[in-house]
Amino acid sequence: MGWLARVGLSEAVLKNRLVSQAFMERFEVKRGLVKQVTADGGLAALASKHFEIVEADGENSFSASHDIMTSIVGHYSDKGALIVDVTNVPPNFDDPDAMARAQDTRKRWTTFLDESTGYNSKQRGDKAKEWAKKASKAKSAVSAARHFMGMSQNLSDDVKAQAEDLIAEIETALEDNDNTRAAGRGEKLNKLLDS
Repeated sequence: MGWLARVGLSEAVLKNRLVSQAFMERFEVKRGLVKQVTADGGLAALASKHFEIVEADGENSFSASHDIMTSIVGHYSDKGALIVDVTNVPPNFDDPDAMARAQDTRKRWTTFLDESTGYNSKQRGDKAKEWAKKASKAKSAVSAARHFMGMSQNLSDDVKAQAEDLIAEIETALEDNDNTRAAGRGEKLNKLLDS
């Protein structure tokens, strides 16, 4: 999906009123990169190479803005992912200078993501798909287990209790946005009920 499409606003809407759109995203970060960025001054130092106004909110968190990106808040999570919350204000589509600045802002954003994650755009997309797939597999494991336990009459109470514990762990992991753990617990749940 294109960047301006992501803002999700039509030109007709923009002519009638100023509207902004915020979105939060999670990006996988290449192993060892958080440590390297920290050694090089932290995430705020990296962001200051790409954006106009940057304030450090800690060693690896920052608040910034640049042109149509009126708010950029980012940090590395304790799980080693980059979490960013961005608010965009659409440019004036009738003004060539505004469109050029918007394209420059998009280029800066992409370069920042490349450097702060260690992955290019395609790799980030692939990693996001993997992340979503893990959540989907975990949810499918829970659904299949509940269906199987509801239909099976020869499961011991011990196996049912173990399955319920695993389901609780999966649901907690999903709530904590820990899809890797959720998928692992889902595999264990499947093996438990297959035996």
